[in-house]
Amino acid sequence: MKDIPQPLSSIKSPFLAEVTTFIRTRGLAYSTEKAYISWIKRFILFSRYQHRNQINARDIQQFLEHLVTTKNVSPNTQRTALNALVFLCREMLNQDTSLLNFKRSKRSTKLPEVFSHEEAMSIICLLQYPCRLVAQLMYGSGLRVNEALRLRINDINFDTLSITVRNGKGNKDRKTLLSPHIIADLKHQIESVTALYKLDTKNGYGEVYMPYALQRKYPNHAKSLGWQYLFPAKNISKDPRSNRLMRHHLTDRSVQQQVATAVKQAKILKKANCHTFRHSFATRLLEAGTDLRNIQELLGHSDIKTTQIYTHVVGTHFSGVKSPLDQV
Repeated sequence: MKDIPQPLSSIKSPFLAEVTTFIRTRGLAYSTEKAYISWIKRFILFSRYQHRNQINARDIQQFLEHLVTTKNVSPNTQRTALNALVFLCREMLNQDTSLLNFKRSKRSTKLPEVFSHEEAMSIICLLQYPCRLVAQLMYGSGLRVNEALRLRINDINFDTLSITVRNGKGNKDRKTLLSPHIIADLKHQIESVTALYKLDTKNGYGEVYMPYALQRKYPNHAKSLGWQYLFPAKNISKDPRSNRLMRHHLTDRSVQQQVATAVKQAKILKKANCHTFRHSFATRLLEAGTDLRNIQELLGHSDIKTTQIYTHVVGTHFSGVKSPLDQV
């Protein structure tokens, strides 16, 4: 249950518990919380602070330059560290961060690896159920692996052929495509979940974890069928916050391992993983002439620049540009 926020009482450091509380009051995603806390810990250790009163925004510059000159981090990694430390110093400690001036990482940004359609389908065919259906959602709907695993029955809309992604990256909800090709498999999966839910309910369980916003909005829905995970875990486990026994979803690691094995079995030499299906989804849409703004919305990117990377993946040959060798 690594995607469930840990109780504040389990955090040994009073200061980090205070930081965590502040992050949660701002409504940031749990993935952001974990990243920020990790960078704040590293900053504190690097600066050898012994008390919160020693924390100084001017020390951020030295830490960020250390990441570049010693650790050789990528621009994105350095940017995440900067965001975390500016959040700490400016938002929480009310310190001025406007004068930060540091050496920025200039490591080249690599283009994302992408499957051809044949490669994607060959990998999917090698996966076992239900990981095969998870991969189909990643490739056919552009979902991140954890977005697929967190889907609830209510999130699938067969009438509009759409999927609702709740609490995605950036703690945002969005809608994306549902391929008619997998409707029969999804309905079969929902039937399996329904049977498991009835058995759990009979045995005194049947409750699932609900994120804060959903728990407030739907306080009685934790035991309803519609909010059951589409890909439930095999076993009942203890919720670390409430200590109640409930059924969570499959772990991302179980899917990642199957995909890694399938990539090898398909003899695909690309450096590929679950996220490659999402990159491939965007690339296929762009090749088909889908507007970049629409792709941005389907992927849930907050900045169009993030989506524009796929124009470089597709290349100019899809816009009609020909090589001089092809000219007669």
